[in-house]
Amino acid sequence: MSKINDIMQLRADPTPEEGNDVVNKPPHYNQGGMEAIDYIKQQLGEGIVDYCEGNVLKYLHRWRYKNGLQDLQKAQWYLNKMVKEQEALE
Repeated sequence: MSKINDIMQLRADPTPEEGNDVVNKPPHYNQGGMEAIDYIKQQLGEGIVDYCEGNVLKYLHRWRYKNGLQDLQKAQWYLNKMVKEQEALE
């Protein structure tokens, strides 16, 4: 139960650093000592480029209807990550 309480507390009362950067370092994507994107890359290998592309498309599709500028920033984050990962492959 303690871990559940810790997670609930994190969501209820984020520290300023965690609460201010929901695009680059969302606190709910860093549980267990590894960021979700790093785990996904570990599992997908080169498929991380396709994963990033899918997220770019998702955030571009919904930005007007859900989170506005924040979704555009997330699309940009995933596009930057996609470029970085593709550069590493070439």
